[in-house]
Amino acid sequence: MVRKSCSGGLVYSTDGGRMCPACRQPVATCACKAAQAPSGDGIVRVSRESKGRGGRTVTLVRGLALDAEALAALGKRLRSACGSGGTAKEGVLEVQGDHAERVIALLQAEGFAVKRSGG
Repeated sequence: MVRKSCSGGLVYSTDGGRMCPACRQPVATCACKAAQAPSGDGIVRVSRESKGRGGRTVTLVRGLALDAEALAALGKRLRSACGSGGTAKEGVLEVQGDHAERVIALLQAEGFAVKRSGG
């Protein structure tokens, strides 16, 4: 089965799965994905959120212009410094608990421009 988009490019193949629209290769082996730099405005935003989490509070870190491996490594350092768990999902670091002030201090020490967002 082969599907094509409206612009005529191959978007899915049963042999390779989803296809990159730029280089026409399977997304897993995409050549242009490695060349793309993560986007961002250079400001890291730290917020606190509890919606949809059963009332539990998490600290969210958004706007980090890092690749997946560097993001995971930074997340590990932040979680160990805060003494809590968490994850990195879709370019957003989640640290369990209300650790916004500590996370801001740690990110500033690593040289990031940090702003507190939300309440």
